[in-house]
Amino acid sequence: METIIFLIIFPAAISLVLLSIPVKSVRRLIAVIANIALIAGTIHLMYESGGETVRFELENIWIERAMTVLEVALSVYILYMGFRFRRYLVVLFTLAQLALLVHFEAFVSPTVHVAHNLFVDNFSIILALIIGVIGSLICLYAIGYIEEYHERHKESEDNRRVFFFLMYLFLSAMFGIVFSNNLKWIYFFWEITTLCSFLLIKYHEDEESIESAFSALTINLMGGLAFTAAISYATIFAGTLELDRLIAEGGAYAVVPAALIAFAGLTKSAQFPFSSWLTKAMVAPTPVSALLHSSTMVKAGVYIIIKISPALRGTPAAAMLSYIGGLTFLVASFIAISQSNAKKVLAYSTIANLGLVVACAGIGTNEAIWSAILLIVFHAVAKSLMFLCVGITEHKLSSKEIENMDFLIMEMPKVSAAMIIGISGMFLAPFGMLISKWATLKAFIDFNPVMAIILAYGSAATLFFWTKWMGKIITIKYGLKNREKVVSPWEWTTLAVLSFMTIGVCIIFPILSSALIEPYIIGLFGVSPSMDRFNIIIIMIIMLGLLTILPIGLMYYAWLNKDYKRVGTYLGGANVDNIHFLGSLGAQRTADIRNYYLDGFFSEKRLYNYGWVTAVFLVILMLGVVIV
Repeated sequence: METIIFLIIFPAAISLVLLSIPVKSVRRLIAVIANIALIAGTIHLMYESGGETVRFELENIWIERAMTVLEVALSVYILYMGFRFRRYLVVLFTLAQLALLVHFEAFVSPTVHVAHNLFVDNFSIILALIIGVIGSLICLYAIGYIEEYHERHKESEDNRRVFFFLMYLFLSAMFGIVFSNNLKWIYFFWEITTLCSFLLIKYHEDEESIESAFSALTINLMGGLAFTAAISYATIFAGTLELDRLIAEGGAYAVVPAALIAFAGLTKSAQFPFSSWLTKAMVAPTPVSALLHSSTMVKAGVYIIIKISPALRGTPAAAMLSYIGGLTFLVASFIAISQSNAKKVLAYSTIANLGLVVACAGIGTNEAIWSAILLIVFHAVAKSLMFLCVGITEHKLSSKEIENMDFLIMEMPKVSAAMIIGISGMFLAPFGMLISKWATLKAFIDFNPVMAIILAYGSAATLFFWTKWMGKIITIKYGLKNREKVVSPWEWTTLAVLSFMTIGVCIIFPILSSALIEPYIIGLFGVSPSMDRFNIIIIMIIMLGLLTILPIGLMYYAWLNKDYKRVGTYLGGANVDNIHFLGSLGAQRTADIRNYYLDGFFSEKRLYNYGWVTAVFLVILMLGVVIV
């Protein structure tokens, strides 16, 4: 229990220290030490737990009172911001939450006893590793990034101390979510992540940032209201505030709070019809995008959906949940095709991949939950790497447009290599996302063949938009200036570690599965997934073998085959160099390579509206079938 308490409290303490220290060099040193301690703490917890589910009491009236006071203080601050910026929907949701909270504390809470406030199991350890390792690396990257950010945005007020305070406080709240068994405690940490994300998104304090921050706040407060209602219902009718008891006892009284908590998870994980906040949040500094929208905050949403899914298993609400996830995956993947803004491609790709996780949670079989957890792991590593690479290219190219990334491998070869690893990790064999989708396909076919069709079409769209991006990066033009000399060592360290992690996790995932995921699945279902370890290893060997053909072939032509003759690319006329050619009447022309975005077919506005309307209908059905 000491390690769990350390992981929850230590980042919060560090956030206060960083807020109070004005000396930049001292803050850097403290941040580096804190990052090392967090990584070591999460790894130590993995070995300390021994793969067992352990529950802890930690009963203390003062902890409960402190949480209540802080919850009220958070609500008062949000009310102040809502009135200040005339966001009356924010005010309405906050007042409703506050009224439910006061009623709960005054009349409901005294009637229930919570035996175990904290717990640890294999799934929470996996999430803790993502938060502790990837979250700490992102904070390390932010040390160098935020300096260049303020050099480029001199109009923005320099609030670096507040920035790092919020980043580490966010990590603390995420640890609290994954280790809490008390629904009230989960809600407390849940609301801290909501407030931190709001303040981090509006960091630049311009009109667009403020608008985007309030969009995220409004949608997440809607989810928070549902969570508050779930807590009251679970206490009054199911007679418990403990997450594990609510799931284990099941029954009709568990379905309503489970559906409400799943609704809150949909808002936090930016599923349709709540996805707009995540795409708007891309205005935030890149470490915020990476921390909130690839490795932590959105993972809190899918984490709680997977945890609560056994209480919904086999119900119409679970079916609606799976259809919401499938719809989100398909529509977001198609929209990503029409996007040329790199951050928006990453945003819609994130929404789509989380849709697969939600769909698997709705299906709720052992294969589906196994696939969902694998998707979370592989997505967290590869997508955080991609976000951080885009942050560097945005600063060096002064653009987030993919069309401006021509010849990037010549101008920024190391960053380009990291980006290629990140993109490969999202859709190429033998990287883990492809393995996860293969496993997901089996679960979808067993559930409903229509879901398998959705997976096939959405994956084809994924292949299209990632291939377009990779093609821009690897185009070649000689004589370009190297732009990497001013990238900070903090950023280089993070990119290098995440690149090796993207490859390493794919290689060791059979071990990860057998050591952490399969025991968790067996604990839930009594059986392990039908895709046994031997088959997985054979498939990995085959795919790794196929992947080596390309570099071996290139080595043969580049070094071993002396008769190989290199010629320039044919450009439609007599070549001047590798991008210029002589056209008609001897006029020199430039070969211009541009991607297809097919906006007429995959218009963001049209597809979003169709997806939004359909998802609203499915959400109403999901809640309606359990309430009625």
